[in-house]
Amino acid sequence: MRLREQVAIVTGAGRGIGRAVALAFAREGAAVALAARTASELELVAAQIRSRVGRALAVPTDVTQETSVAALVDRVLAELGKVDILVTAAGVATFGPLVDTKTEDWDRMVAVNLRGVFLACRAVLPPMMRQRRGTIINIASVAAKRPIPGSGAYAAGKHAVLGLTLVLAEEMRPHGIRVGALSPGAVDTPLWDAVPNAPERSRMLRPEDVAEAALLMASLSPGASLEDLTLLPRGGIL
Repeated sequence: MRLREQVAIVTGAGRGIGRAVALAFAREGAAVALAARTASELELVAAQIRSRVGRALAVPTDVTQETSVAALVDRVLAELGKVDILVTAAGVATFGPLVDTKTEDWDRMVAVNLRGVFLACRAVLPPMMRQRRGTIINIASVAAKRPIPGSGAYAAGKHAVLGLTLVLAEEMRPHGIRVGALSPGAVDTPLWDAVPNAPERSRMLRPEDVAEAALLMASLSPGASLEDLTLLPRGGIL
């Protein structure tokens, strides 16, 4: 059990990548704090973890709100005692040519995909710095690295996440905290349910594939750090 006695916070844990990461981390022995806006989805994931004799704490959280994120970390510290790992998997997406992008869609993606990452990272840094250890894994996207038509607004936020992650990795290196970005290609999650003319989902990565990559990043020996990992479907970019 590679994460025995560790405490992990996973945002976006109610579905998709976040859910898969939470289940994988619990399987490997971590106590997992599940954060997302929909309490009913969190409770289902928590029940699944507990049915396997794992430890789960469901904390409804809006990652775009500073007070909500602060309350999440405070509750984790109060009930689980520490924070060893943060995975920022909460995310939203709307695709289409930039000329047709609505301002409200841009603002929503920046709020969840970038502001949410910033707030979560900043909130866990003080306890991690006090214990002089920790691992932060920010879920970015291959769209941050390769130009994909129709992903302009989404790519802008994810590219910013990648930049934030790389800078934070340097800032936290003296404090013993590892910070890395995991950039998957297309993943078969509910995100695609509302996307017209979506790529063939059978060719996409599975959420469990991304979870295994996150588990690798979180379970490396203390002397090693994966800071920029790209994970693609076998067939490459869809």
